[in-house]
Amino acid sequence: MMRKSQEEQVQNFLNGINLMDSEKAQPLIDIREIILETYPEAKEKIMYGGIVFSLNNELFSGIFLNKNHITIEFSNGYLMKDPNGHLEGKGKYRRHLKVMKREDVLSKEIAYFVKQAV
Repeated sequence: MMRKSQEEQVQNFLNGINLMDSEKAQPLIDIREIILETYPEAKEKIMYGGIVFSLNNELFSGIFLNKNHITIEFSNGYLMKDPNGHLEGKGKYRRHLKVMKREDVLSKEIAYFVKQAV
């Protein structure tokens, strides 16, 4: 079940994904739910073509829909523990996970990384 967003733009984005790409909709909704359960006070908004999440006006994560996958970005991913080598990216700060299917939400340990995001 999809948690309704307080932000109209975010809700429209979520509704649109359900209509356009139902295969990617569920993993995206699962990831969003993990973030909002972990950080209930997080604010969400549409930015950079996806949903970004912030606490105290500081971005910490984002979910982006790509042609073949969903990407969950972590602003300070370079600080994260990654014993199983799931994180991708070589930038100065940001790291990301690619999610191809719903099972990846568990197999790539997304909840583990979300807990480290702030």
